[in-house]
Amino acid sequence: MRILVLCGGMMAAFLSSKTALAAPKAAAALDQARIEQLTGAKGKLDEKAGVFKVSSPRADLKVISSGVHITPPMGLTSWAAFTRAGNHTAVMGDIVLTEDQVNPVMSAALDGGLEVTALHNHFFWDNPKIMFMHIGGMGDEEKLATGVGAVFAKIKETAGGKGVVPKADIDPAKSTLDPKKLDAVFVGHGAPGEYKDGVYKVVVGRGAKMGGHQMGKAMGVNTWAALAGSDDQAVIDGDFAMQEPELQAVLKSLRKSGINIVAIHQHMTGEQPRVLFLHYWGIGKASDLAGAIVAALKETKHDNAP
Repeated sequence: MRILVLCGGMMAAFLSSKTALAAPKAAAALDQARIEQLTGAKGKLDEKAGVFKVSSPRADLKVISSGVHITPPMGLTSWAAFTRAGNHTAVMGDIVLTEDQVNPVMSAALDGGLEVTALHNHFFWDNPKIMFMHIGGMGDEEKLATGVGAVFAKIKETAGGKGVVPKADIDPAKSTLDPKKLDAVFVGHGAPGEYKDGVYKVVVGRGAKMGGHQMGKAMGVNTWAALAGSDDQAVIDGDFAMQEPELQAVLKSLRKSGINIVAIHQHMTGEQPRVLFLHYWGIGKASDLAGAIVAALKETKHDNAP
């Protein structure tokens, strides 16, 4: 009986190791041809990692950084990697964009069911300025691939300077904003704001701890909005502090209101709970811009921590 038990244990261990060794090949279950069709990009299978990665080099861009010609192999390639775990697929990618493409492509990603997880630069002194948008998602393989395809399609649609570049002739020194009207919009969300040097500003605190210390509004853990111009045409810029589960809802809300996202990143390390920050910018009617920020604030649980 002891021999039988030992053999049974050895057989179970053997089968377990075979399963573990076979696990990375789960990508074979991915419909690679369908992913290529839906994304419009060619892919390559990494059998060891169990990942099928499609890539779209930005060969259309002529980027110079400090006199250096940056080519697609040096980091100017958009990509999305797919892997399968159980009954669902996961995707993660990095998208190469000019500044005017960022927000149209971000909207395409969000509308396509993907998550946008970061937005930042990878170079200094590059011309044209290149931004990198990180995307992700889990769920149905077909829907994820369709979402990535919408992103790649929007890149092609907006390439060559066809993206939107909002402009306005606004000088804070000449602002004629009515702060009381803005206070009425921001009531319960930082109002009354401070109106100084032609700029109206509200700040809403967010609590977090880092290294045992309480971090709040005064320490920079906050959402703020600054407006300048007139009631009819104003510019708004600011920063949003969010917990990770709130990021996608805030992005969707701001983009729905026509607010441009400038960056998504962290300002701290080791904080609890984890706080992400996004920077935004927009032009429009002052009350509409303020309303857009209030709508996005409602997607968060700001506590106005001091």
